[in-house]
Amino acid sequence: MSFETPFTKENLEVCLKEVAKEYRKRCGGQTMEMILVGGASVLVNYGFRESTYDIDAEYLSDSALKEAIDLVGDRFGLPAGWLNTDFKKTASYSPKIRECSEYYKTFSGVLEIRTIRAEYLVAMKLVSGRRYKRDLSDVVGILYEEHRAGKPLNAQTIDAAVKKLYGGWERVDPFAQDLLEKALACPDPEALFMEQSEDEDVARATLIEIDRKYPKAIREDNANEIISLALKKNEEKKKKPSDV
Repeated sequence: MSFETPFTKENLEVCLKEVAKEYRKRCGGQTMEMILVGGASVLVNYGFRESTYDIDAEYLSDSALKEAIDLVGDRFGLPAGWLNTDFKKTASYSPKIRECSEYYKTFSGVLEIRTIRAEYLVAMKLVSGRRYKRDLSDVVGILYEEHRAGKPLNAQTIDAAVKKLYGGWERVDPFAQDLLEKALACPDPEALFMEQSEDEDVARATLIEIDRKYPKAIREDNANEIISLALKKNEEKKKKPSDV
């Protein structure tokens, strides 16, 4: 079995089951807790996101678990770091993630999986706020699905989640804050989701092309400006009458 495509909910669970089996052989019966965040948490909790490219998680450093993860990665031909804790080095990390997580499943009796969802996942995505990935379309998608499920999120609930995880809104970019306000007031969140997803596709393609032509030209302090210019050009292109 080899995964040549991004992770889906189904093949993610296959991998976690295999990790649990290998960990069980090495752990001496000791249980391990793992909290899925980011795209992996979106996959297991919602239906609008079809895939993600790597699995961000929080778990204790453990040689038996690392060995199990590496073995499963080699078995399925997965890239190094397919399951990692790198997000702990990013702005979206908070030491309060554990208390804001929810139980999901236990595999092989030793690997307990927890996830982040609803307002807390929205808060994390707002702080991450990458305009070239799926962070902001994920925000819209979560709001839409929670509303459809009869559990709508509001500004007060999200504000409380942001403050609980991060102490305030200082880590949230103004663009992400504006999009959240627009999403909460939007009469057609599905259309907004599609619009944001298209913008993210344009942003990602633009950055990849620039990086290909001019390596190291893209920096953290100029990426958003480059993206804004690309989106403006894309809008102008869509408005331009087609040649007959």
